[in-house]
Amino acid sequence: MRDYISLTKPRITWLILMSTGVGYFFGLRGVPLAQINWWALLHTVVGTGLIASGTAALNQWYERAADAKMRRTSDRPLPAGRLKANRALAFGIALAVVGFAELALFVNLLSGVLGIATLASYLFLYTPLKQRSWLSTTVGAFPGAMPPMIGFAAAAGTLTGPAWVLFGILFLWQFPHFYAIAWMYRDDYARAGIRMLPVVEPDGHSTARQIVLCASLLIPVSLAPGLVGMTGRFYLLGALALGIWFLYSGVRVASERSLLRARGVLLTSVFYLPLLYGLMLLDRPGF
Repeated sequence: MRDYISLTKPRITWLILMSTGVGYFFGLRGVPLAQINWWALLHTVVGTGLIASGTAALNQWYERAADAKMRRTSDRPLPAGRLKANRALAFGIALAVVGFAELALFVNLLSGVLGIATLASYLFLYTPLKQRSWLSTTVGAFPGAMPPMIGFAAAAGTLTGPAWVLFGILFLWQFPHFYAIAWMYRDDYARAGIRMLPVVEPDGHSTARQIVLCASLLIPVSLAPGLVGMTGRFYLLGALALGIWFLYSGVRVASERSLLRARGVLLTSVFYLPLLYGLMLLDRPGF
């Protein structure tokens, strides 16, 4: 059971569900806390979690040969031989199908379609492209930014401006986060033939530039919720401070391209997103 659970990548799934929940609350359009349909939220979280878990399992099934070549992934259930590939495949498909049914039947069809579209673009576009081009990171950022859209669609039944604002924030956040990971494990990625940017350009100049560029763009985009009425001034000040902190970590890795500085970007990114979401919810009108 532990191996099946590890196929779902729980540490990544909780970030996905957090983003989905934030999208759901903003899709409520000012509904007071006391009037929230908690059952609908539960179905949204469960359905999205099942699709995300199925996607993770199917991704590990697809990449089992590459995972066997990397030190950090060689002990996963499939490359280590603790699970058979056909069982992992069936497990991933079952999770995704049940997740889609959960969303389509108990929430709305739009959220279910968005969930399956996220799975399809991740597995059939992003994952194969990793072996061919460093631009896979950009392609993967699109399905990676879909969770708040799923949550918003679940609550509102449609996609409006605020949903795209949340999409933009998560889209840009991913680049410093994943480029830092790619820098830290570039030797592993090279062994597996995965063409991440630090593998293609080992000096790190391009990776550092991308981190700084995306962290810079994230500052104005992260201020958008306060500018379009999704939040108040308290959020604006907090988002600005968090954005500067995130950018500072990127500037440090640009000035000193080292494992230590890359890990600093990664840790900052892990704290940045929950803190930003927390400010959004605390300063959301009606709360």
